[in-house]
Amino acid sequence: MQHALRGSLVMLALIGGQAAASTSHSLGIERKQYGESIAYDMNAAGQVAAVIKEKDGTPHAVFFENGKLVKLELPGETESEAKRINDKGEIVGSSKKDQSWRAFIRNREHGVQELGTLGGSNSYGAAINNAGLAAGFSDTRNHELHAFLYTPGEELKDLGTLGGRISYASGINNPGQVVGTAMITDGSRHAFLYDKATGMRDLGTLTGRYSSATAINDHGVVVGTAEMKDRRWHAFIHDGKQMIDLGAKIGFGDSFATGINNEGHVVGVVDTQDMRLSFVWRDNKMTLHPAGKSLYLTNAINNAGQVIGASYDRGLNAATMPSNAIPFVDVGGDKILFFNVLTVLLAAGIAIFRKRLKGLFFDGRLIFRT
Repeated sequence: MQHALRGSLVMLALIGGQAAASTSHSLGIERKQYGESIAYDMNAAGQVAAVIKEKDGTPHAVFFENGKLVKLELPGETESEAKRINDKGEIVGSSKKDQSWRAFIRNREHGVQELGTLGGSNSYGAAINNAGLAAGFSDTRNHELHAFLYTPGEELKDLGTLGGRISYASGINNPGQVVGTAMITDGSRHAFLYDKATGMRDLGTLTGRYSSATAINDHGVVVGTAEMKDRRWHAFIHDGKQMIDLGAKIGFGDSFATGINNEGHVVGVVDTQDMRLSFVWRDNKMTLHPAGKSLYLTNAINNAGQVIGASYDRGLNAATMPSNAIPFVDVGGDKILFFNVLTVLLAAGIAIFRKRLKGLFFDGRLIFRT
């Protein structure tokens, strides 16, 4: 309890008593026609890989630039998603048609190109680098799910597992290193780093049984989340030698790191039973942002220091936030600030008794179950 309260007091100290406008900025994707929009990535030119959702929840991959929205449609497609964009404007994602998902890369020269599978019916594109190498996961011929690496002009490369039946890639850097999650022999799942020279490497956990890597920068620094001995989830950063607990620096709740840039700035979210916050770990300082006036989803951070994701206002709305933004505090004087203090302390106290997590989700997808 004392540890959680200390974490909450740290958060309040980081928020301070400063008043500021909302820290997130809408990308301006029209929502009258669509129910929701989510930005997944943005390159230095301001080009965005995003998803718009119809009012019934059906997602469609889009390319967004200078206020113009381009649907990345494939013939016969019923739904699709766009996950990452590189500096050339190439987008990796997935498209569903005939009840099967297929990974794709979209570029201006060749349009939309399907990447195929590892022998099964489905594949899912998750990451792309500036050389056009892509990573994701696919069904295999024997009905397993394996991470893959795509190199232009070649067939998908099966990256294997850590001894189990399942692996999935979620990030790739410009040197071609891939990160993700893989099952080990006892059935639990660990974060991995794949390198062409050394193959798949187990990055371990933070005293618990499970971990998951979500992103990697060009220096080989990996981020993700890991289970603790008490069954909570803590964001981590792996510097190539060891897994460093970022959740301990937050001090409360379940935390999930979702992105890192080449400066080593890390973004993610913190969940308690009653509250969500986004976080930025930058220059050895942890900053927490209440999700109501900040990003509800943090999907990436680019090398320009822009955090990419979605705010929440009667639905998800594609938005960005400067990584050095000052946390929002509602204008209203000491009474409002005192109320915020009580809310945070109460939420931290309640979080101590939160039921054990039954699964880990990223953007609504169950990654693994305990």
